[in-house]
Amino acid sequence: MNGNMKAIIQTDPDDPRSLHWQETHIPTPQEGEVLIQVAAAGLNRADTLQAKGHYPPPKGVSEILGLEAAGVIVDPNGCVRPDGTPYREGDEVGALLSGGAYAEYTIVPAGQLTPVPDGFGLSETASVIEAACTIWSNLMMTARLREGDTLLIHGGGGGIGIFATQLAHALGVRVAVTAGSPEKLDVCRRYGADVLINYREEDFVKVVKELGGADVVLDIIGAKYLDGNVSALAPDGHLVIIGMQGGVKGELNIGKLLAKRGNISATGLRYRDRDDKARIVAETVKNVWPMLEDGRICHHVDRVFPIQDAAEAHRSLLDGEITGKAIFEVAS
Repeated sequence: MNGNMKAIIQTDPDDPRSLHWQETHIPTPQEGEVLIQVAAAGLNRADTLQAKGHYPPPKGVSEILGLEAAGVIVDPNGCVRPDGTPYREGDEVGALLSGGAYAEYTIVPAGQLTPVPDGFGLSETASVIEAACTIWSNLMMTARLREGDTLLIHGGGGGIGIFATQLAHALGVRVAVTAGSPEKLDVCRRYGADVLINYREEDFVKVVKELGGADVVLDIIGAKYLDGNVSALAPDGHLVIIGMQGGVKGELNIGKLLAKRGNISATGLRYRDRDDKARIVAETVKNVWPMLEDGRICHHVDRVFPIQDAAEAHRSLLDGEITGKAIFEVAS
């Protein structure tokens, strides 16, 4: 498909707010990729980091922002589903991306396509893909979270936190969350959190220690919480770091970690190779999509922005105005 499209282009690399809806070329799918017309895209904190110059896309990936989308296939390019059936023009799909969602069209490796869950529209689908793949790969495939465990989630009121709370609750896990306001903690409670910690008023380490420690800690903060997270671990506990909101350099007390036989993993989706991403997407669809379809996990779309308002959406996220997920409407 030749021609031009519109996309959010960062016109000044030194200005994170210089996000403008401008004309650019429609990308051409290569072998193993499909072209989709984007109906909706998810807003992720990683997008704001990229706009600040701190989280560049992998080599060869579009510089256009956006890590998840949903839309309609316009060029299946001979690609097939995992069961061998071909993709068709007009199929509605979700997409896990390394970049390119803030646009009218984007290319997607076939292994990173998802079905639209029964009962979901394209907008709702775009709101859950990144969270679902992040949570399943980290909590289940990496940390091996089990029924009866205690899970500590930092950033419980965000899109990742709300999704992780629901999944863990559905699996019979005791969930403790941190958030910065009573309003956000109330949302966490409604989605299944058992222990609510206002990090502005309480010491999460003390609270979690009184629970016997956390078998798994899911952390979006990074350096600032490193020592506290290790202190909060239960024996044989697993700290999974997926964000750096609190900095990138912290001091690790190895003696404390050894005494607990603790594990630390630092993971991300964006820089994994295609085979690894395809494996994660397949496992996520197999295990999480049924929970979306029967209501054990619900999407929580807090705000919907026109894609042209990308800069305002980024500001709202960074200012803490969004609980759960925000999405962009790209095309009807």
